[in-house]
Amino acid sequence: MLESIIIVRLIFVLGILNLVTGALICFSCRCVPGAGIMGKLVKSPAYKRFYKYHCYLWWVFWPSVLVHAILAILVFGTQS
Repeated sequence: MLESIIIVRLIFVLGILNLVTGALICFSCRCVPGAGIMGKLVKSPAYKRFYKYHCYLWWVFWPSVLVHAILAILVFGTQS
């Protein structure tokens, strides 16, 4: 019982981590902003400091997605 509660909480935390890192990846991607206001933001020093971590975010995102998906399938299954 206790183990299943911990695993469900871990699935939830990994889901939140997926959402946060996914959003940070989108906001740090230079391809997404395009022109206009976001184009000016990409040139700012704060964005350039933030962009340094873009590649590292992927190293957090994909393992988190993989573990989250595996645990969710094992605990909840694929049947509706």
